[in-house]
Amino acid sequence: MPARSRSDEMKAMVLRASGTPLVFEERPDPVPGEGEVRVMIEACAVCRTDLHVVDGDLPQAKLPVIPGHEIVGIVEQRGDGVASLAIGQRVGVPWLGHTCGHCAYCLEGSENLCDHPQFTGCTRDGGFATHVIANADFAFPMDGFDDPVAAAPLMCAGLIGWRSLKMAGEGKRIGLYGFGAAAHILAQVLVWQGREVYAFTRAGDRASQDHAMRLGATWAGASEDKPPHALDAAIIFAPVGELVPLALRATRKGGRVVCGGIHMSDIPAFPYRLLWEERHILSVANLTRQDGHAFLKIAQAARVSTTVTRYPLEAANRALDDLRNGRFQGAAVLVP
Repeated sequence: MPARSRSDEMKAMVLRASGTPLVFEERPDPVPGEGEVRVMIEACAVCRTDLHVVDGDLPQAKLPVIPGHEIVGIVEQRGDGVASLAIGQRVGVPWLGHTCGHCAYCLEGSENLCDHPQFTGCTRDGGFATHVIANADFAFPMDGFDDPVAAAPLMCAGLIGWRSLKMAGEGKRIGLYGFGAAAHILAQVLVWQGREVYAFTRAGDRASQDHAMRLGATWAGASEDKPPHALDAAIIFAPVGELVPLALRATRKGGRVVCGGIHMSDIPAFPYRLLWEERHILSVANLTRQDGHAFLKIAQAARVSTTVTRYPLEAANRALDDLRNGRFQGAAVLVP
């Protein structure tokens, strides 16, 4: 993609009020501050978390804001003090945009739980634009990723899937509830690791079930179905609380159910017997930079291939609506 002239204005799709469509705006090109870089965006994937930002489900969101946190682009300008990234280098910009570095969680190595974080596309402007300002320490080098559109979903769908898998443990049989962007990436990693994938979708969603089987799943069926074998762990990507007791029912004694989303509808009451026998329910929050660096190596080693549907930047509202209604497999990606 050719570099844009410095005289060009930045273009962006902006959320001005919760529950309203994004608005196209032109702004002066942003200037990076100390420790920051300006990234010319090549691609930004559309995440279900973006829907939660738009719908007002995340009270921490600061409006107006440019959504988008699965960004791949080229470093175009560096602020003072940036030596880790080079002009012209391809980088990925994820959800976690900054941490304080001094709270108890940061000091203990759990920066994903930072008390004073910033989130790309939520509390700071994100990637539904032609440019974004990123903290250089939270931008991942993407050397070796030659297709920015294919790489964009790795920045959240891939990263949160990887952190969820770490929490799920080393079991062989892993259930994935909601076979969208995150699950279609994680399924490939699991198959590469020699584990078995059990894909759960909405009842009657043959397209997603067939997609899972093409990616190497051992079994695919409806969320209400009982899999042929008890699961060692289940990861829930769909933001549906009713899936928690269903996943517990499908999981063996001592197994784990991991909730991989930032937002989920209320979990209904369920019989204690589903939790008994030392089953665990866990949630995943954000990511760490260590997660990011580790996963990008895994993604290359496993030769992860993403399924994407491209949209121009100005069609961000259509992409969000298509995601909400499950009109594509894999991930939607905005291409400025």
